[in-house]
Amino acid sequence: MHEQYSPREIEAAAQSHWDAQKSFVVSEQPGKDTFYCLSMFPYPSGKLHMGHVRNYTIGDVIARYQRMQGKNVLQPMGWDAFGMPAENAAMKNQVAPAKWTYENIAYMKSQLKSLGLAIDWTREVTTCKPDYYRWEQWLFTRLFEKGVIYRKNGTVNWDPVDQTVLANEQVIDGRGWRSGALIEKREIPMYYFKITAYAEELLSSLDELDGWPEQVKTMQRNWIGKSFGADIVFDYDVASIGIDGQLKVYSTRPDTLMGATYVAVAAEHPLAQRAAEGNPAIAAFIAECKAGSVAEADMATMEKKGLATGQFVIHPLTGDKLPVFVANYVLWGYGEGAVMAVPAHDERDFEFANKYDLPITQVYAGEGKDYDASAWQDWYGDKAGLTTINSGKYDGLDFSAAFDAIVGDLEASEHGARKTQFRLRDWGISRQRYWGCPIPIIHCDSCGDVPVPEDQLPVVLPEDVVPDGAGSPLAKMPEFYECSCPKCGAPAKRETDTMDTFVESSWYFARYASPHYEGGMVDPQAANHWLPVDQYIGGIEHAILHLLYARFFHKLMRDEGLVSSNEPFKNLLTQGMVVAETYYRTLENGGKDWFNPVDVEVERDAKAKVIGAKLKSDGLPVEIGGTEKMSKSKNNGVDPQDMIDQYGADTCRLFMMFASPPDMSCEWSDAGVEGANRFLRRVWRLAQGHVSAGLPGKLDVSALTDEQKAVRRAIHLAIKQASNDIGQHHKFNTAIAQVMTLMNVLEKAATATEQDRALVHEGLEIVTLLLAPITPHISHELWQRLGHADAVIDAQWPQVDESALVQDSLTLVVQVNGKLRGEIIVAASASREDVEAAARANENVLRFTEGLSIRKVIVVPGKLVNIVAN
Repeated sequence: MHEQYSPREIEAAAQSHWDAQKSFVVSEQPGKDTFYCLSMFPYPSGKLHMGHVRNYTIGDVIARYQRMQGKNVLQPMGWDAFGMPAENAAMKNQVAPAKWTYENIAYMKSQLKSLGLAIDWTREVTTCKPDYYRWEQWLFTRLFEKGVIYRKNGTVNWDPVDQTVLANEQVIDGRGWRSGALIEKREIPMYYFKITAYAEELLSSLDELDGWPEQVKTMQRNWIGKSFGADIVFDYDVASIGIDGQLKVYSTRPDTLMGATYVAVAAEHPLAQRAAEGNPAIAAFIAECKAGSVAEADMATMEKKGLATGQFVIHPLTGDKLPVFVANYVLWGYGEGAVMAVPAHDERDFEFANKYDLPITQVYAGEGKDYDASAWQDWYGDKAGLTTINSGKYDGLDFSAAFDAIVGDLEASEHGARKTQFRLRDWGISRQRYWGCPIPIIHCDSCGDVPVPEDQLPVVLPEDVVPDGAGSPLAKMPEFYECSCPKCGAPAKRETDTMDTFVESSWYFARYASPHYEGGMVDPQAANHWLPVDQYIGGIEHAILHLLYARFFHKLMRDEGLVSSNEPFKNLLTQGMVVAETYYRTLENGGKDWFNPVDVEVERDAKAKVIGAKLKSDGLPVEIGGTEKMSKSKNNGVDPQDMIDQYGADTCRLFMMFASPPDMSCEWSDAGVEGANRFLRRVWRLAQGHVSAGLPGKLDVSALTDEQKAVRRAIHLAIKQASNDIGQHHKFNTAIAQVMTLMNVLEKAATATEQDRALVHEGLEIVTLLLAPITPHISHELWQRLGHADAVIDAQWPQVDESALVQDSLTLVVQVNGKLRGEIIVAASASREDVEAAARANENVLRFTEGLSIRKVIVVPGKLVNIVAN
C-alpha cells in the first residue's frame, strides 16, 4: 500500500475493475428487490458543470447505498439530445447539429465516467437517434388516430425575418432574440396533445405521491388550476352590434355578476373583428395587440389597454347594457376569449376601469372593510364575514349563498350553467425547427392528414444539414417532404414541423427498462419489472413542465397497455443549486465585466471576514457581486474536470455531499474542497499505517476493556447514525460528519495490543463501508488492503451491534445554578437518587454550595445534573 494517497492511480484501478467485472450491468432478477434510481438526463452542451456533478453524485450515492442493502439496482444514463442550442451552435460554427451533438456526448460521457458513477452504460439512450424517436413517432400515430393528438390553428410568436416560431423566452422587448425583428402574433396549424383530458387525474393522483416535496405538488396543482365557476351568457344588443347572438364568458366568481360594469374581448374575438371593419382605430389597436406577447406572465404585468367597440351586450340578470371593449389583457386562446369585468373585486379590471373612467360597483361588504374606490383592495383574499350589497334581491348573502342563487337563476333563464374548468391547456408540440423529431404525418389533398404507417417508421431526420436560421431547412428540402400518400398513392407532402423536445424527455425513463427492444416502445414485462422509478433526482426548475409531461406520458403509455403503474416516479428529490462568489468591474457603458473566482485574490481581516478583492493579473480592486448560481454569464463557474484532475473524483464527490444537504444550495469553496481532500488523506494515512504493521487477528468482543468498549461504541454509533442519515433522510452531510467523528476516535485509539489493533481494524472497515457510496474509489482500494478478497462494490452495508451501544457507565455534566462545575461517572443503570447523591458529593459541588441551601436538583437522564442553591 503506497504511503501517499494517489487518487489518479486509485481511481483508474477501481474503474478498470468495475469495467472488467461489468459491475453495474443489471438484468431482471425475479424475486429480488429492485431499486430504480434515476437522475434527470443531461443536454449534451459540451462540458459537465458543477450542477451536473452534484445531481449525478447524489443519485450515485443513493444507488450505491441501495445496492449495499442487497437490492438489484438500475441506474441508467442517456442524452436529451434534440433542441435549439445545437441549432444555434451549428449556425455559429457552420457545422451540422448532429456532428456537434455526438462530439459533445462523447466528451461528456468520458467526464461522467471519470466521476466513477455506478451507471449501466449498456442501457444508454440518445434521443436524437432514430432507434429512440422511432417509438415516439409510433405512439404519435396511434394517439393521432384515437384523437388524443389533433391538429388545429394556434396563436404563436412569429419572427418574420427568421420565418420561425419563437418560444416566449426568445422574445425580448417584442423582438426576436436572434434577428431583432418585431414579432407578430400569427395563427398557424399546430399539433396538440389533449392533456386536458387527463387534467382531473393528473390533479387527483398527486395525492398518491407521498415521496414528492409538497412544494412541487403545489406548483403542479396551481399549474393544472382546477376552478369551480359558471359559464355566463350575455345576449347581444342587436341595435349596437347589428346581429343577433350571444357572448359567453367563464367566471370563477359568478356571485359578483351584479358588479359587472363592462365586458372585454380578445383582439381575435369575432366582436372585435366586426367592430374593426368600419373603424380604423380599432383595426390598428387589434394589430398592435396581435404584435404583443402570448405569454401569460407578460399579460399579467403589461399595461392594460383597450378601446370601446361601440357595441353592447345585455346583463343577464338586470337587463342593463354593458359596453364591449377590446382589451390587450384578454387572450383568445383561453376560454371563450372574453371576460366579464367586476372592477370593485378584480385588480386587473380595477386598473382598466380607472384608466377609462368606467363604473365601479361594490357588491361585497363586511364589518371593518370599508371600500375605497381610489385604491385597490384584495377582496378575494378572505370571503369570511362578507355579504352582498348593491345586488338587488341577492343582497345580504354570503359567498356560497350568492353563488348558488345567481347561478340558479342563470340556469333557469338558460343564460348560464355551473362549470368546472382547468387552467391547464392542451400541449402544442409543433416546432418550425430542424433539430427535432419529425412529426409522422403526411398531408394529402384527397385524404387529409394521414399518419405514417408503422412499417414506414421511423421518419428519419437527415443529419447532414447546417441550418441558416431562416425557417426550417426541412421545408426547403423536396427530398424530405415529397412523398406519396399511404392511403391513395397520390403525390403528397410530408409534415416539416418537428416535435417539442419535451416529448423526448417525457418517456425516456421507461425506455431505459428495455432500450434495445424492437417490438415496441417498451417491453411491457421489463417496464413493469422496473417501473415506477423508486428515486428521481433533478432540479426544481423542472417541477412543472417536465414532471407534468412525464406524468401525462406515463398515463398515455398505461392506457396503451405498455405499463401497469399510474405514476412514473415514486420519490422525487429536487437538489439545490451550486453557487459561488461573483466578482466584477463596471464598464464605461454601464455593463459589467465578470471575473472568474480563480483569477481573484480575496482580502480578509484578522477575523477572516472578507474586506475586499483584487484581480491577480493587475492587482487592482474588483467589486464583490455576492453569491449566485454558477453560470457562464457571471463567469463564476468551476470546471469539474480541473477539480478531478487536481484532487480526484472522490474529493469532488465528498465535498459536494458534505457542503450542504442535497435539497439546499451548495456554496462552492476552494477551502472546502481542500478540506475534503485533507480528510481523505487522513483516512488513507491511518489505514496505511495500520496495514503496514500487518493485519491483526479476529476481535474478541467478550474480552473488551472499558476503553475498548468506548471505541467500539463509537464505531457502531457511527453505523447507526449514518444508516439513518443516508437511508431515511438523504442527509449525506451529517452521515459524513459521523464518519469524521469516528475517525477522530480511531486516530486516538490505542494500538498496543492485538485486541487494540483488531478494534482499529473493525473501525477502518466501517469507515470504508460508510464512505463506499460517497467516495467509491478510495473505498475500493482500502477494502482490498484491509484483507478482503471481494470488492467493496459487492459488500453489504454494515449492521449495528446493539450490544456495542450499551454503556456500563455514563459521564454526566454537573452544574451549580446553571454553571459548569464538574463531571461525575455513574453506572448506566443508576437510579435518579443515586445520580443526585453522586452529584451532591462531588468535590466542586461541595465547594460552590458551601454556606448555601440546596433548593432543587434537576436531573436530565444521560446528560447532566443541575443543582439550584441560594
